[in-house]
Amino acid sequence: MKISMMSYTVFRQYSEVTLSDIDELCKLTKEVGLDGIDYVTTYGISPRETRKVTDDYGLKTVCYTFFADLNFPDEKERRHGREQVKKGIETALILGTDKVMLPIGGKPGFSREESRRNVIEGLKNAVELGKKVGVTVTVEHFPHYLSPFIVSADVNEALGEVPDLRITYDCGNVLTGGEDPVTGFENSKRGIVHAHFKDWTISTKKGKGLRGADGRFYLPALIGEGIVDHQNILKAMKKAGYGGYINLEYEGDEYRPREAIIRGTERLQNMIGNV
Repeated sequence: MKISMMSYTVFRQYSEVTLSDIDELCKLTKEVGLDGIDYVTTYGISPRETRKVTDDYGLKTVCYTFFADLNFPDEKERRHGREQVKKGIETALILGTDKVMLPIGGKPGFSREESRRNVIEGLKNAVELGKKVGVTVTVEHFPHYLSPFIVSADVNEALGEVPDLRITYDCGNVLTGGEDPVTGFENSKRGIVHAHFKDWTISTKKGKGLRGADGRFYLPALIGEGIVDHQNILKAMKKAGYGGYINLEYEGDEYRPREAIIRGTERLQNMIGNV
């Protein structure tokens, strides 16, 4: 198991990201001893320019994350989403990665079940597009209360209908669906090829924070400072022989991105070393 840099953790509050910022991201990645980056979109920067900077630092892109709206009941309505997937896969190839990830939230007007049905139909084509060029398409457990994919039963349904689809396991997001993250990993481990580690605390004020599908409200925390039992999750992953990357994800405001990365990476490295 290796830790990967997640560009979202560093850039999520930036109004604009420049090529100089990509250079600083790569510099920080090397500084904390990591060798891979998960780019969450290209921020309007040429993927070839991003690839050159990444290569110059001796780093690699381990996954490319982008958005594509496949949540429509009609195939014609999913056409734009298919084009987004095609473009995203092409970008992944330029960046030099064999994996992409689609974050998929819910939509007002659709139940979780309806959204899951819509998206699964769209994923059939997306996965085929990836297979043709050697790129694995993954979806994550997403923490929106209307999301089609939150707990293991949700992603397993998709795996059952789209056998070549794979999963980006998000231990914190599984929790928001009311499922123990260890159980969530165990139930879907055959399809998991990438991972996100984050942490949460429970909001003491109703309505403040992210609304989970379990009825609770969650506030982001730096890994090791919340309620997610990362140590036992890592034990389950090691037992299963998981050899992929783990993104360190942080969405809070208590720490600035650089400090969050340095502190969080050290903690996660220690946790991995103790399993």
